[in-house]
Amino acid sequence: METFSSIECFVRSAEVGSFAEAARRLSLTPAAVGKSVAKLEARLGVRLFQRSTRSLTLTEAGQLFLGEVSASLHTIQNAVANLASAEGRPAGTLKVSMGTVFGRLYIVPLLGEFLRRFPAINPDWHFDNRQVDLIGQGFDAAIGGGFELPQGVVARKLTPAHRVLVASRDYLAQRETIHEPDDLRHCDGILIRSPQTGRVRSWQLTSRRQEHSPLSLKARMTMSDSEAACATAVQGLGIALVSMPFAVGYLNAGTLQRVLADWYVDDGNISIYYAEHKLLPGKTRAFVDFIIEQFAGQQLAQRFSAV
Repeated sequence: METFSSIECFVRSAEVGSFAEAARRLSLTPAAVGKSVAKLEARLGVRLFQRSTRSLTLTEAGQLFLGEVSASLHTIQNAVANLASAEGRPAGTLKVSMGTVFGRLYIVPLLGEFLRRFPAINPDWHFDNRQVDLIGQGFDAAIGGGFELPQGVVARKLTPAHRVLVASRDYLAQRETIHEPDDLRHCDGILIRSPQTGRVRSWQLTSRRQEHSPLSLKARMTMSDSEAACATAVQGLGIALVSMPFAVGYLNAGTLQRVLADWYVDDGNISIYYAEHKLLPGKTRAFVDFIIEQFAGQQLAQRFSAV
């Protein structure tokens, strides 16, 4: 058991690059983690880390050892967690990251039904529009779009991530009819600034006939959130390029209209992400399956498609 504990300290330290951070996640002291790793190195007869006052990096032997034991450690931990579940049911703290507004609109309303099915699970939900380090930060799952897929993480598609152009009826009534993408160049644009990079991306429009055209909408103002852009467009202040999940409520209510209804931006997919393990924890499997089931049942993929 002491060796298992030492391996866990080693793997956590390697994942986060710090004895102190590993100690925080393991509820130990940094000194205890460092001593445990030192004992493991002595037992193996090799140095696993290069240590300095500012950094902790794996040696070549450490990298090889991490590759050998990391997956097995997670499998054992998941097996123990599953056996420890309440009366065989999924249990434990479920740490999930999701976009702030998307989570509030489409995930939080599912919480009641989820807890009725799995009362032994304790949600620990984090709302952030930036990509998290799923493994390094200890998340069980994340929901979002446009994320890079790190090694050891898998994604299950929930819905296409389409963006559409919207404006109020009053704004459109004051301008000449917009027939094609080139007509947008003289309109006021409400554009989205990336929360990851802080930049306004250059978008390419795609038509239902799979034609392509650069978005020539000039920026009158920028927002970092599609919901805020929709609320701004309702005031008749311009044409907004927004994600369909945020636009659909305004479109159904008639407070916003599609501009160039045959054109949209294909921004990939909104997916649910989780660490790839041979034995996935019961709480994570329950959540992933539940979210996929609910999105399919509510036909959200069809509702969020711009085509």
